[in-house]
Amino acid sequence: MHTRRERHGDNESSHGIDLAPMLDFVVNLLIFFIVTAVFVKESAVTVKRPTNTDDGTQSIVDSIEVHDDGEIVIGGRVVDVRSVRANVERMIANDRKGVLLVAQENVPTGTLVAVVDQVRLGGIHDITFSIAR
Repeated sequence: MHTRRERHGDNESSHGIDLAPMLDFVVNLLIFFIVTAVFVKESAVTVKRPTNTDDGTQSIVDSIEVHDDGEIVIGGRVVDVRSVRANVERMIANDRKGVLLVAQENVPTGTLVAVVDQVRLGGIHDITFSIAR
């Protein structure tokens, strides 16, 4: 009588790849990376640029150089960090309003900060920074 024919697809199981577990895994990874991401706020130093004054005086007349080896030069003389303040006070006596701080690229940060502190203690707060290459 009738021959028995098997229909393809009735009794067969699916041979495709089930993507649901992989999608779950990817979503979990995405959530993990979003939650553990570190958002860094970059800090910056605000630098005031020199301005020309209307009364004819110069805002920056003297410069202080800081070399890579920590040597400090003011007016062509090598000075110690402790004598920077006295030199700055002398600049103020000569009606100087600002100072140009020229630092080489690899100056130790501690030395540069010490010089800036001495300049401010000496009474000059208008400091312009420059990098010597």
